[in-house]
Amino acid sequence: MNAEWQRVLDTLRERTNEHNFNLWFRPIRLVSVEDDVWRLAVPNRFLRDWITDNYLDIIERTLYEVVAKPARVSLVVDPGPTDATAASEPPAARPRRPVRGPAKRPDIGMALNSRFVFANFVVGPSNEFAHAACMAVAKQPGKAYNPLFLYGGTGLGKTHLLQAVGHAAANGKGALRVAYVTSERFMNELINSIATNQMAEFRRRYRDQCDILLMDDIQFIAGKTSTQEEFFHTFNVLFESGKQVVVTSDQYPQEIKTLDERLRSRLSSGLVADIRKPDLETRMAILTKKAEADNFSLDDEVLRFLAKNIKSNIRELEGSLIRLEAFASLTGAAIDLAVAKDVLKNFIQKLPRQIACDDIQNRVCKYFQIKRADMLSKSRARNVVVPRQIAMYLVKSYTDLSLSEIGGQFGGKDHSTVIASIQRIERLMAEDMSIRDSIKALEKQLEV
Repeated sequence: MNAEWQRVLDTLRERTNEHNFNLWFRPIRLVSVEDDVWRLAVPNRFLRDWITDNYLDIIERTLYEVVAKPARVSLVVDPGPTDATAASEPPAARPRRPVRGPAKRPDIGMALNSRFVFANFVVGPSNEFAHAACMAVAKQPGKAYNPLFLYGGTGLGKTHLLQAVGHAAANGKGALRVAYVTSERFMNELINSIATNQMAEFRRRYRDQCDILLMDDIQFIAGKTSTQEEFFHTFNVLFESGKQVVVTSDQYPQEIKTLDERLRSRLSSGLVADIRKPDLETRMAILTKKAEADNFSLDDEVLRFLAKNIKSNIRELEGSLIRLEAFASLTGAAIDLAVAKDVLKNFIQKLPRQIACDDIQNRVCKYFQIKRADMLSKSRARNVVVPRQIAMYLVKSYTDLSLSEIGGQFGGKDHSTVIASIQRIERLMAEDMSIRDSIKALEKQLEV
């Protein structure tokens, strides 16, 4: 049976490129064959789930060709010996190689992903403020905005921007020492340092031997008293030394429950920039850039189909493109709209329902207890204007309507009025917690 499985692997190798084969198929081991069931082992759950979702049919078809009879595959997780290191995350998030600084630089934190640089970041209305802030920090660390706090939902590009700052600083004229670390890694290193009586070395690393501290997902230290205390003092040492601190979170500082009040105050004292879901044009640009980087040609019709149907975050958007790339590579099929719909049918069906402008307007009216007729009128009363502007902001975020089309849905307002309304809400979200809370509550209702 091992010889037959080897023939299956050889056939799969011929039908795909070397990168995909090494990433997805080489780590698979044959465990046993009982009747028509081939029991195959992979080293982790991620690999099992990814292969099940994307390649199981292809493996079973190839098995049928090799053994000349129907075969079913059962995938199990078994971290035993494999021919290659299994993937721990999707290709879109895997670093091709660690970025190394000067040889004498201390080894601080985690390696930066070589793809996460400013040149690869697609700028749009949803992230241009955060991007501009990161660019400014990278040019003048410790002087422009310190600390810089980036917040937004999962998969919207916070880590990309955070690491882009690190790349720019490490490779700039000053060749600054960059420490990139997740809050979980920071906490684990702290615990290990306490256990091994190496706190002095830990503090040297993060306080004396780095010029820029980049911490990802700081919300995870909330409630961890010792970790918060250590980070608070580390922050103070770096800040007082004129060194830059940049952190990311999925929440605004004031909204992170059980975060120490002193730390919350420190994190809010600099610039706070949010990253929102990208609009249709930005999603199209992201897909185009990703496809060009992968040397993968797709018609605009297919790109628009992906961009219109996948709105939640960039990871899912790029994940859909990876599925199409893998299918084309393994089958040799050209990807047109019909093929794309078929390959992604299960994935698209799992996505949140499409939200109409009327739904948003009705939700906002009910939330603020105003009449829909008032929202669509020319009334300038504050109790009407703010809900109207919030509704415009949400319609822009959740639909593919153009600015002019949005204006038409609000009693014939022109596109400049819509732009001004959206920009005002964006400013208020950074300044007024009640506005931010209202929008979050409405978003939760819309996404149910």
